Parts: sequence; structure tokens; C-alpha cells
Amino acid sequence: MGKLFGTDGIRGVANDGLDINLALKVGQAVAMVISEEKKGRPIVTIGNDTRLSCDMLESAIVAGLCAAGANVMVLGVVPTPAVAFITVGAKADAGIVISASHNPYQDNGIKIFGAKGFKLSDALENKIEDLILGDEPLPLLTHEKIGKVIRKNQDWVEKYIDYLEESAEGEISGLKVFIDCSNGAASRTASDLFSRFDLDLEIVKTHPNGVNINDACGSTDTTFLGKTVVSGGYDIGIAFDGDADRCIIVDEKGDIVDGDKIMGVCGLAMLQAGRLTHNTIVSTVMSNLGFHDFTRGHGISLVCTAVGDRNVLEKMVEGGYALGGEQSGHVIFREESTTGDGQLAAIKFLSVLCASGRRVSELVEEIAYYPQELINVTVAGGNTAKEAIMASEILRAAIREEEAILGEKGRILVRASGTEPKIRVMVEAEQEEVVKKTAKKLADLIKTL
Repeated sequence: MGKLFGTDGIRGVANDGLDINLALKVGQAVAMVISEEKKGRPIVTIGNDTRLSCDMLESAIVAGLCAAGANVMVLGVVPTPAVAFITVGAKADAGIVISASHNPYQDNGIKIFGAKGFKLSDALENKIEDLILGDEPLPLLTHEKIGKVIRKNQDWVEKYIDYLEESAEGEISGLKVFIDCSNGAASRTASDLFSRFDLDLEIVKTHPNGVNINDACGSTDTTFLGKTVVSGGYDIGIAFDGDADRCIIVDEKGDIVDGDKIMGVCGLAMLQAGRLTHNTIVSTVMSNLGFHDFTRGHGISLVCTAVGDRNVLEKMVEGGYALGGEQSGHVIFREESTTGDGQLAAIKFLSVLCASGRRVSELVEEIAYYPQELINVTVAGGNTAKEAIMASEILRAAIREEEAILGEKGRILVRASGTEPKIRVMVEAEQEEVVKKTAKKLADLIKTL
């Protein structure tokens, strides 16, 4: 991991770590690196979510891109996967997303896609980072070398929505569906997309004001969603995060159907249809042991990577796998998308649900979960402090001791977040009381280190 780029691009509090000066340099550096790759004037797409700081950062990045000779397609508020899709479809040379995904509104981020819709390689990110942090001034071109801005791009957003509609397998109809757009990027696309199907549909959290993105709503807080689904007699609830690359579902009882269960349902359907390449799903070390049991029981291999949809995608490309994702709701259908897409995952799940004729709870009941506790411990001092804690022999010894107590039917995962100033403690075992006690004990220890 570099000094600027984490597991999901550059992240920080707007104007406190991620400001217009950095954003300007990002634009300049991206234009320089892409120009070298292309040997000519590049075209770069740029989109954002609904945070208050997005307009400010977009203006700075666009200024840097144009100043360094790139033409820029400004897409406005769109889901992250839409930027990847449009970058490929418009034959642009790169795509930039301004978003901090599921984080609160004061945070923001910058992530970059290459011409084929994949996140940039480590090598290109390192080149961009070296230019930004280097001592040499970045270019300000003159005369005809200055880039221009292209703003009328609604047709491309419509093409993205068309593509999502066409990804449905069979008829999606006859369901009462409640959708939470998290006051984020899906606010622009979800109504147009899901109203194309014969559904009794209610879509909420579509009125962003700059500060209400992910605020007690969306895929990271499904309390409101679950209660509403039950009280309103809905068949299914669907929640997206701020940039709509994640999807979390709740069943008719209000119980959560996370990324593991979405992959389990869709993966089994793909296996039965002969479309699950190598009979394999790619997930991360965070996947529940119950998901491991489910895949094993159906003859599906589960390949696990480090946390991060980027790591999942790299393994999918390397092995030629068709389905992968994360428990948190990033689900990648590799034959149709180059990145996690929450709305695509929702369409795929609805397709399987409608074809099955079953309730959501019945569809996922075979995926029995082990009790799991996840505690996020906030750490002051940035990456250096997180690295020191993770290297602590006191912590390592405590983890070994607790693992020995849990035995083979339990596990502990302690890791530093790649996007936030937090250490994440995850414990899984057969007994919920043991899980909670162990997780709290390790989290309390981390607070003292």
C-alpha cells in the first residue's frame, strides 16, 4: 500500500487530508501518466456520489486534467460501476470516481479505473503517486494543448441503465419490493431501472442534501430497511451504499441477506445452469464459516483472498472465475462487469428469486451462519499507529491464546482497515456468548496498545 493509495483509492476527510491542492495534482498526474501510455491526448470520464465536497473536488480534478492536456467527460452523480462501464463503452482512457463509498459524508475519496474498466494497477498508481509527491512541478500546458470538458453525457447513463435491465435472467415480476438508495448515487439510476419491471415498488432515500448520504440508511445500516419491510409486508428489501457498488438485502422477515448469501444463491443458480466457471466462487477471509459449509456441500470451491474487492477481482481474472465478492455486499459478476455493482447484484438476485417461486428466507435458509462479531476500534495516529498495533507481539500472543480456546470450530481475524483509521476485530464460533466475549477482550486490548 502506498502513501496515498489504499485498498480503494485515496481516502480522507474533505479539506483535512483530501483537499483541492491534492485533487488538482491527482488530475495533473493522471493526465500525465495516461498521456504517456496513450502517446497522445487522453479522454477521462469522471463521476461522483452526493457528498457536499464532491463538487469542490471534481472542479479541482477536472482543472488538473485539462491543465495537463486531457479531455474530460463529466458524468455528475452516478454509481461507481457506471463510471467503469462508461469508460469502456466510450473508449475513454481512464475513469475517475469521487466517493468514499459507505463512509460518512465528511469523508471522500478518489479512485481511478483504466481503459478496460478495472482499477489501476499498482504500478500505475505508484507512478501517479510519485508524481504527486515528487519535487518537480506538474505541467500547466498552454495554447491548443489545454484539454476541454464534455458535459452532455446523459445518453451514456441511459446506456448503463439499459445494460442493467438487460442483465435480468427471465421475468422479474410479481414482487413487492422496497429499495433504500442511501441518499447516494443510486438516487439517479434506481427509479429508472427498477420501474422497468412489473413490481410493486417503493424507492426511498433518494433526496440527497450533501450530508445525509449513508446516514442511518443504506447497506451499512439496514435497521430502517428491515423494520419497513416487515411492517409494510414487502417480499424483499434492497439497500445500496453511497456509490452503489454494494448491495445488502433483507428478507420478508427483516433478516439480513449479506454478500455471502447473495453469492451463495446466485452461485448455486449459475452452477446449475453450467455458468459457474471452474465451479468456483472467490470471496475474502471475512466470509462466514457457514458460507464455507454451504459451498462445500454443493461441490463449489471457495477461493479466499485478502479483504478488498480489488483483491477479489484480481483473483477472478487470474483464475478465470465468473463470480466473486465480499460479505459486505460487493458482488462481481465477471462476465458482465469489471467491478462490484450493487444494482446488478440486485437484478441477479431478483432473477433467481422470481424463477424459484420461493420466499427470500426460504431461498437462503440452507446457508446457516456461525455467530460472528465484528468490532471496529478507532486508532489515532494514522497508518503508522495501525502498523505498530498490528506488529505488537502482545496482540499476536493474545490472538494465539484465544484461537487455541476456540479450536477448529472458530476463528479470529484482526486486520487494519485500508480505508479508515480503524483496526477490525472479527470473531466466529459456534456459541454467540463466546464470540462476543472474545471479540470484546481483543478490542479492549487493542485500545491499550
